[in-house]
Amino acid sequence: MTSSPNKSNDSVSLRYILRALNSRNYRLFFGGQGISLIGTWMQRIALSWLVYRLTDSPFLLGLVGFTGQIPTFLMAPVAGVLADRMNRLKLVIAAQVLSMIQALVLAFLVLANMITIWEIIVLSIFLGLVNAFEITARQSLVVEMIDKKEDLGNAIALNSSIFNGARLIGPSIAGILIAMVGEGVCFLINGISFGAVIVALLMMKLKPSHIKPQTHNMLKGLKEGFAYTFGFPPLRSILLMVALTNLMGMPYVVLLPIFARDILHGGPNTLGFLMGATGVGALSGALFLAARKSVVGLGKWISIAAGILGGGLILFCLSTNFWLSILLMMPIGFGMMVNMASSNTLLQTIVDDDKRGRLMSQYAMAFMGMAPLGSLWAGAAAGKIGAPYTLLIGGLFCILGALIFARNLPAMRKLIRPIYHKKGILPEIAVGIRSADTPPLSSGK
Repeated sequence: MTSSPNKSNDSVSLRYILRALNSRNYRLFFGGQGISLIGTWMQRIALSWLVYRLTDSPFLLGLVGFTGQIPTFLMAPVAGVLADRMNRLKLVIAAQVLSMIQALVLAFLVLANMITIWEIIVLSIFLGLVNAFEITARQSLVVEMIDKKEDLGNAIALNSSIFNGARLIGPSIAGILIAMVGEGVCFLINGISFGAVIVALLMMKLKPSHIKPQTHNMLKGLKEGFAYTFGFPPLRSILLMVALTNLMGMPYVVLLPIFARDILHGGPNTLGFLMGATGVGALSGALFLAARKSVVGLGKWISIAAGILGGGLILFCLSTNFWLSILLMMPIGFGMMVNMASSNTLLQTIVDDDKRGRLMSQYAMAFMGMAPLGSLWAGAAAGKIGAPYTLLIGGLFCILGALIFARNLPAMRKLIRPIYHKKGILPEIAVGIRSADTPPLSSGK
């Protein structure tokens, strides 16, 4: 009998962690995306292994990463304006269909033994263009999927959890399949997996979105979005932090085939295990965020997580032991996930609704757009000074950025606090209790 209360508490805790799933539309998205993302991670691993197998070139590994993501950096601002003017659900569905076509074409070329590095680059550019619109529209759409706006942070954290749960499963399956039947089957499975999320999106019943009629042109919309974001220091600081960690920290993904084959003396299975370990760390970070009751305090976790990411990269680049390297990938995944998801949640919490698409496009620029530049410099640097020293430099920059962000955090809190008061996020304000150091609502605009 004494175990019943504990079971009840565990059940309540689990329900609380999964509370965004009470929304039917988000539940559909969660299930479809969970299947599709496994295929996505299989393709990522298979593509990096295919490029390195065909070329033996760290630079070309970085170049493919660059060409696959630079279109997101260039086109995301345009995607943001469109996301604020058009039906976001239709944009996401169209992007998922085009991503399916890209994966199936890639599968055909590999299975027919017709693939070269140039086809890979062209298809990577195409997918990067699609992702610019898909990421921006999808990030902006999440708030429309949930019934209770206070569950937004939980929904973002759960979305991160399935992304990294797939990171745990997908690479492991890909490593086995590459060793047994080659990379082409991974691309084929990814193409088929898009069907799950497309069906889920088509089944959604969203409330009609009230899109304000726009009288100004695209260029004016772009200028307005950038002026809004970079004119408010907290938004600017968070986006710059995201950009730094993706420029200097995230290129480790591109260099992992080098560590797997040349430093740890393994094969595609080793690469899959390394990526899977990153997924374990990232999944734990996502669940940590999902269990949080409020967005209050997330700012400090942005800097803490960036420091964990940087420290993990430094230790990983010094390791030549397989099991130690596996263990070190976990804090790397944790730091990366908590940093990105915390930043996303804070941005979506304080943004004005009519500028959400444009802000999310700039988040996509910082998140997906800076990664190609990181891939390019990391590939070039690894060819000159080696992959370990390249990661060492990246880790040091992440730690430096974390320290600067932490130093500026008190000033940012003063600017964000009035927004939290207005939205009732701070409970003591929601019930009419104001602390002595809290400025009146009229002080923040």
